[in-house]
Amino acid sequence: MSDSFDQISQQLKRRHRKSARLKYLSMGALGLAATFLVIFFADMLSKGLPAFQQAQVNIEVNYTEEAATNGRAAVDPEIMSIVSRSVVRVIPLDIRNNPDLLGTTENRWVLASGPVDQYLKGNRVRLSEDEMAVIDQLVEDGQVALRFNTTFFSRGDSKMPELAGIMSAVMGTVMTMIVTLAIAFPIGVMTAVYLEEFAPDNKLTQLIEININNLAAIPSILFGLLGLAIFINFFGVPRSSPLVGGMTLALMTLPVIIISTRTALRSVPESIRHAAFGVGCSRWQVVKDHVLPLAMPGIMTGSIIGLAQALGETAPLIIVGMVAFIPDVTASFTQAATVMPAQVFTWSGEPDRAFVEKTAGGILVLLAVLISLNASAVLLRKKFERRW
Repeated sequence: MSDSFDQISQQLKRRHRKSARLKYLSMGALGLAATFLVIFFADMLSKGLPAFQQAQVNIEVNYTEEAATNGRAAVDPEIMSIVSRSVVRVIPLDIRNNPDLLGTTENRWVLASGPVDQYLKGNRVRLSEDEMAVIDQLVEDGQVALRFNTTFFSRGDSKMPELAGIMSAVMGTVMTMIVTLAIAFPIGVMTAVYLEEFAPDNKLTQLIEININNLAAIPSILFGLLGLAIFINFFGVPRSSPLVGGMTLALMTLPVIIISTRTALRSVPESIRHAAFGVGCSRWQVVKDHVLPLAMPGIMTGSIIGLAQALGETAPLIIVGMVAFIPDVTASFTQAATVMPAQVFTWSGEPDRAFVEKTAGGILVLLAVLISLNASAVLLRKKFERRW
């Protein structure tokens, strides 16, 4: 009896040791994942936050006759090298639009050049000693400073890093998501309702369900190839437009919406359906008036998560050409446009050191949007979910 008790005791000790090892391994894996996440966010913040500041210089602009044809004549030659080229380019246009400026002088804060911006942020740049001395003196005099970078949020792409912004990409993303939502949400919900509430359980519907599950797992770049072959080459939809991008992302989002909608419909208790049938409702009335309203929070949550996933996709949009250089905001669903992930991808390939912080800044904006969408989905689920 004593030997049997000792054996059981040893077995229990071994089980407890294995359980403890599994617990510590799980905690270690969780800690490692959290560490990588912290490192990622710290790296993005350290590189991206400088993008929200831009060097500006206070200069004296002389609107002379010569400046009406050559903007460089309006700025002191000693500080010309530290002023962005975009500033002197628009001076003749300003005089043309407002002739009263001729013969006047004004002090104004304007964008500094990219190297000056990087120098003030402590990065290594190619500036001569004389140029650095001039910059240091202007900083001491309060004529050069880092200010909030409104250009980053109000302008489109540019080959000059100090002038590059994300506004055109944001508007292209919004228009693309509108097309995606307009196509994927009604088709996905109606498909799920039919498969879950009306379709007979036969080999055809089983085959459809298997294909939907498989489509949710295939690489996103294949949807880009499908969009290129069908929408652009066959139907002639304009390349690089929010219309073709939204249609391509709608194909990718449909399986997610269908699966999440079917899950939400299954969560509605059968007693709700039986009670509705018991008072004489038709099947369509049961679905429309009872099942769908109760399942709508889950449907909305799944749809938002599907759109958030589509928002972060780059590969399918590259295939359909949404990596174009777009300096201005797109005004039509059929005009060329770009989206935030593609804009970040484009900036990451630029050789200029200043585009590194633009890339990280774009990633921070994209992360903020994605986190907001996922948080909205969680809040909707918490607010409207019902426990049976």
